[in-house]
Amino acid sequence: MLKPFIAEMIGTFGLVFAGTGAIMIDELSGGRVGNVGIGLTFGLIVSAMVHSTGHISGAHINPAVTLSLALCRHFSWRSVPLYWAAQLMGAAAASAVLLALLGEVGSMGSTLPSGSVWQSFGLEIVLTFFLMFVIMAVATDTRAVGQTAALAIGGTVALEAIFAGPISGASMNPARSFGPALTSGIWGTHWAYWAGPILGAAAGSVVYTFLRGQEHSVSNHREKRKP
Repeated sequence: MLKPFIAEMIGTFGLVFAGTGAIMIDELSGGRVGNVGIGLTFGLIVSAMVHSTGHISGAHINPAVTLSLALCRHFSWRSVPLYWAAQLMGAAAASAVLLALLGEVGSMGSTLPSGSVWQSFGLEIVLTFFLMFVIMAVATDTRAVGQTAALAIGGTVALEAIFAGPISGASMNPARSFGPALTSGIWGTHWAYWAGPILGAAAGSVVYTFLRGQEHSVSNHREKRKP
């Protein structure tokens, strides 16, 4: 499990470093990156990390995704704590490097509600539902699995970050929120960025599993091929 552990650390480091780094640089440059630029940065880095580490660790780079895949029997429950540790360590390391390079600006890219925390909590549930729905389609369904997975997942992240980022921060990922919270010390609404993505991802995985049917499951397909 050492190689998947390292891959998850690197993948999550890349996500947090590029994504929250774009938020911080936007603050430093007086808004030159912009909301669209930030959203595209998140989407592109996710796509790149899925392409480069997906064949090693599955490129979860998100505790909510790891938990939901285990819930639907596409990942071992025994490996969940290891993946969570790798993801949180990668996120924390990325935020620490950003702090050293850029200083404490832009709240370190923390995900913070622009309205009520309950509004952002609900939005995070819906956003992560659709993200996980897409992940289940391209990662667990024999009819859709292929090299386009990274583009589909990254595109979904970019789309949701662009339109929902100004409201909730469009985290969809507890690790993405954990790193900046750790370095900035802003924990007041942090619970929403764990509870919302976990609930949304769990719902997305269960709904897609129901719609897909067992006959099109990647894991089921592999079982049938065993000698």
